[in-house]
Amino acid sequence: MNRPELFQAFEATWPPLARESLGPFTYRDGAGGGSRVSAATLDGALTDTALDETEARFAKDERNALFQIRGGEEAFDTVLGARGYRMFDPVACLIAPLDRFAPAQAEDGYVAWPPTAIQKEIWAEGGIGPSRIEIMLRTPEPKCTLLGRLGDTPAGTGFVAIHDRIAVIHALETALPARRQGLASAMMSIAADWARAHGADSLALQVTRANTAALALYSALGMEEVGQYHYRTKNLTGHP
Repeated sequence: MNRPELFQAFEATWPPLARESLGPFTYRDGAGGGSRVSAATLDGALTDTALDETEARFAKDERNALFQIRGGEEAFDTVLGARGYRMFDPVACLIAPLDRFAPAQAEDGYVAWPPTAIQKEIWAEGGIGPSRIEIMLRTPEPKCTLLGRLGDTPAGTGFVAIHDRIAVIHALETALPARRQGLASAMMSIAADWARAHGADSLALQVTRANTAALALYSALGMEEVGQYHYRTKNLTGHP
C-alpha cells in the first residue's frame, strides 16, 4: 500500500519548477528535470472531461502527455491504456528506520553543500545533468550532498533532503570503476548519520525495478517496499 506521506516527502525533496491543480489532476513543469518532476498525477475523482482538459494542457505546452500512476490506481491505468498510452519505468518506493544503517566510517566520505565540480562530473557520467542539479538547488533546507571516497579518490555522490522527518536520498551515483566495492552502502550510512543529526527518523528512496542490483542492496540494508508507481506517456503534439 502506498503511503501518502512518503510521496509528499519525495516531492518536497525533489520539487518541480512549478505545479498547479487542473481539476482532480496536479500538473507539473519539471523544466527538463526528468519524468518524476514532469508527470501529472491524479489526486481526486477521475472524469473523462478532466482527463481531456489535462491532455489539452500538455498539448498547449507542446509536451507529450505524461502521467505517474501509483499503486491502487489500476482503473486510471486502464483508462490511459485504452487511450493508447505507453507504460514505462516501474519504480519501487523503499524506506527504513535510521537505526537499520551501520554508522558511517570517516574514510568513506562526507557531506557537503553546495555540490562540487567533481560531484557534478560523477553525476554527469551517470546521466544526471544541469537540470537535475537545478532541482537540488531549489530544494528547501535541510539538504546536503554526499561525496563517497575509495581511498583518496572521490568515487560516488548523492543528494539528501528532509521533509517531515523523512530523509530522502536522490541521484545516488557511483563512478563506474568504483562499483561493486561497497561504496553505495557506505554512502547510505553517511546519509543516515546526517539525517539522524538533522532530526529525521527514516531514510527513503525510489529505484527502478530494472535496477535489480540496487534493489538487492537496499533489501540487504533492511529497506522495505511501501509504495510503487510507473509512468504512461503519449505523443499529443505531432512532434517526434
